Amino acid sequence: VQLQASGGGLVLPGGSLRLSCAASGSTFTIAAMGWYRRVSGKEREMVASITHDGIINYGKSTKGRFALSRDNAKKTVYLQMNNLEPEDTAVYYCFVESRDLNTGYYYRDYWGQGTLVTVSS
Repeated sequence: VQLQASGGGLVLPGGSLRLSCAASGSTFTIAAMGWYRRVSGKEREMVASITHDGIINYGKSTKGRFALSRDNAKKTVYLQMNNLEPEDTAVYYCFVESRDLNTGYYYRDYWGQGTLVTVSS
């Protein structure tokens, strides 16, 4: 699976951004897809994810402000980020969890190249 992420940038506090992540290749093995983020010096944090059957999970710090959606035809997930705070400044990484969807056998995770989101006045 190959991932192409886009949409990061600089935004004022309280502003909005939308990240996109398009998957290609062996997309029939995608069990879940979504975003993590990493702030320099801190552990990686799950932002949001969606399973192949449509269950969405959010991280504690982003629930209620961020919304994850999916375009199945385009094999793309979108992360709409609203009411952004300086604490949301991080590199955001798209990921895919790859499994055999019949047996649940785990293959591996795939990661995009990362896109920087900076929230600052």
